[in-house]
Amino acid sequence: MLTLEDLSIRQTDFHLCANLSVPTGSLTAVVGPSGAGKSTLLSAIAGFVAPTTGRILWQGQDLAPLPPGQRPLSILFQDQNLFPHLTVAQNLGLGLRPDLRLGPADQARVSAAIGRVDLTGLEARKPGTLSGGEQSRVALARALLRARPLLLLDEPFAALGPALKKEMLDLVRDIARENGTTVLMVSHDPDDALRIADLTILVAEGRAEPPVPTRSLFAAPPPALAAYLGN
Repeated sequence: MLTLEDLSIRQTDFHLCANLSVPTGSLTAVVGPSGAGKSTLLSAIAGFVAPTTGRILWQGQDLAPLPPGQRPLSILFQDQNLFPHLTVAQNLGLGLRPDLRLGPADQARVSAAIGRVDLTGLEARKPGTLSGGEQSRVALARALLRARPLLLLDEPFAALGPALKKEMLDLVRDIARENGTTVLMVSHDPDDALRIADLTILVAEGRAEPPVPTRSLFAAPPPALAAYLGN
């Protein structure tokens, strides 16, 4: 379980607080107005932003002493963070060994991940020669190879067309359920949350609310969410 215990983040005129838990293995959307703090919340969990007060716990362990690279999570951003000078296989290999000294077992894992996201045959290609959807699949496959129990998605598919975005969301959902991965997904699109998220956290008015069932939240949105949705 991911727990944000009396968490407070202050940055100049910005303030966000949270006191909530996310069940292990759940797919949870994070929604709310622009600038409310959705990405900041994920950055704090990932270790890129230091909370002012409170604790971030994973399975009861305080993550504060751990630098980002040692936290039990992977994070995907909208820009995918792929290395343009490396091949697809090499970009994936970084998820296993930063020095890319991969043994036969590691190479087999890379091949399996490539197959799982339907990129077989593209191993030697560079990111710049791939479509947006293919780049998204490479980034997702690398996160899979890291095999971390928590996956944070900061709108990595926002630039994709509607059909391709739905395909990527479905792939995330299927893989997360296969592996028991806990997913937190920031999105500005309520359809994304309704498509794959069991639960949704509303971030608005300086607070991240505890997660509630997604369909119930959007069926009867509180005033802050209704205003954001234009209801």
